[in-house]
Amino acid sequence: MKQLIDKLYQTSSLLPQEYKELIDNRNPEISEYLFEKARGVRIRNYGYDIYIRGLIEFTNYCRNDCYYCGIRKSNSSVERYRLSKEQILDCCKMGYDLGFRTFVLQGGEDGYYSDEKMVDIIRSIKKGYPMCAVTLSLGEKGYETYKAFYDAGADRYLLRHETANEEHYGRLHPSKMSLKNRKKCLYDLKEIGYQVGCGFMVGSPYQTTDCLVEDLQFIKELNPHMVGIGPFIPHHGTPFAGETAGTLELTLFLLGIIRLMLPQVLLPATTALGTIHTKGREMGVLAGANVVMPNLSPVDVRKKYLLYDNKICTGDEAAECRYCLQKRIEAIGCHISVSRGDHKSIL
Repeated sequence: MKQLIDKLYQTSSLLPQEYKELIDNRNPEISEYLFEKARGVRIRNYGYDIYIRGLIEFTNYCRNDCYYCGIRKSNSSVERYRLSKEQILDCCKMGYDLGFRTFVLQGGEDGYYSDEKMVDIIRSIKKGYPMCAVTLSLGEKGYETYKAFYDAGADRYLLRHETANEEHYGRLHPSKMSLKNRKKCLYDLKEIGYQVGCGFMVGSPYQTTDCLVEDLQFIKELNPHMVGIGPFIPHHGTPFAGETAGTLELTLFLLGIIRLMLPQVLLPATTALGTIHTKGREMGVLAGANVVMPNLSPVDVRKKYLLYDNKICTGDEAAECRYCLQKRIEAIGCHISVSRGDHKSIL
């Protein structure tokens, strides 16, 4: 297995059967060997800098009914909310004062926020904080909508593909949603000029090693600037409430593989990692990740934006989250970078 890791380290690529062999035959010794290589690649490209992104979860309304998601349309027990433009700008001000230079606007696919409303919000943020990056995570939109947001000043767009296997995609989503359209959105975003992020859940229901290999192949083909992966964690208000959660161990292993595949990728240690293990985010950084995303959302709405159960930091003030994370990152020999934290390819 070490030979396969060496090959991935040297060439940033493996054959499909080699990825499968590596994943299926991993063990603690192989994992540590992988993480050591991944840390080296991360340090070579980004040093010991860990970039912080300020997450603003501004709406939990969603038109979709994805079977794994806690804010799915059919979950009638969710207390819905929307933040006003003024509330969003207040979050940005607080975040800026805490050293954040990227704001991530994340929400369900909520028709209330028309293109005009979003363009106004994006322009207002960029006017107030011209040196900061704006990242959007708003789901599937049309090309013209994505272009309008980009022209208004949005810099990055996160859209997890969730799985690159068509049959698996169909078992996670209602029939009106399609992997074909999800992929089209990602290629549209890249063509427009965004820094683009894709990603998937690790250990989602019906996922096989072959599915994971297809995910890795798709990520290599897309060549995104960012990849967000985290363990599947069930939510009590979904059809997958009784399913088993994904594991920390496999998630970390895949983080290491992705770092070697895309040496310059921006790779988050996600909140979901921190949810399934108290030191999950630190372990993610030690496996090759270099981004963390503390929450800037108002405390009174955080418990309402639950994509999965037991999410951490729902009661913390933004400053608490930020400084707690800083101490955690410093404890493993890295430091929080107060910068936009762009991909290395962005001049």
